[in-house]
Amino acid sequence: MRALIQRIESASVEVTGEVVGSCGRGHLILLGVGAADTEAAADKLWKKILNLRIFTDDDGKTNRSLADVKGSALIISQFTLFADARRGNRPSFTDAADATLANSLYEYLCSLAERDLGTDRVGRGIFGADMRVSLINDGPFTVMLDTDHL
Repeated sequence: MRALIQRIESASVEVTGEVVGSCGRGHLILLGVGAADTEAAADKLWKKILNLRIFTDDDGKTNRSLADVKGSALIISQFTLFADARRGNRPSFTDAADATLANSLYEYLCSLAERDLGTDRVGRGIFGADMRVSLINDGPFTVMLDTDHL
């Protein structure tokens, strides 16, 4: 699994002009699921995201996690995180999971977030939809995580 995490002040996602998910201070998480990914990978990734210390403390050092600041999250499925552009100029997505597996693991990771943060602090996109994401970065501060390297 791959997650692109942006520390944000706020974010929202629209589908056909309607806001379907939003969150306040916390993380915008773009989530890619690979063909070989499992719930164990999602557990590992979520634990890292929840405890990733990218929020500043009173001294301005990044010592606080999403859990510490009681932050929120907007989680968006994004298979394009598995783009492979090593050959030619058109990316291949053959390493991305098929829609059934990807949706299942996306929903599973969202459920982990809701368990730990509360359903009122987790927003979601709509799997497979054409979405418009808006955000106000905090920093900006962006981190890429890949379960193959955790």
